[in-house]
Amino acid sequence: QVQLVESGGGLVQAGDSLGLSCAASGRTFSSYAVGWFRQAPGKERESVAAISRNGGRTYYADSVKGRFTISRDNAKNTVYLQMNSLKPEDTAVYYCAANLVNSYSASYFYTRMREYDYWGQGTQVTVSS
Repeated sequence: QVQLVESGGGLVQAGDSLGLSCAASGRTFSSYAVGWFRQAPGKERESVAAISRNGGRTYYADSVKGRFTISRDNAKNTVYLQMNSLKPEDTAVYYCAANLVNSYSASYFYTRMREYDYWGQGTQVTVSS
């Protein structure tokens, strides 16, 4: 089992950058694929980015491609989401999620909520225009 804690959210202006962190408990974090999701008021939670357990493959939603970067440091049990050129439409609560995968699936990433077993509490990102 793993517990996830997001941090780094805040209020920024359009065009600014912000970095989110997802810190995980447990010694086997390297066995988990991780994803970042977001949920804006009145909207469904959506996948933003995902990374395989070995860090070799990543996924980005079209809306953030070229602006956001997901990375992980398994030695620090942390996954990061660097967000550049932020837009007001990026305003949402951002969640990280983890999915335990075996070594045969080390290169897979996951983009659907139902594929994830563990979730953080979320961190608010607000981008003003």
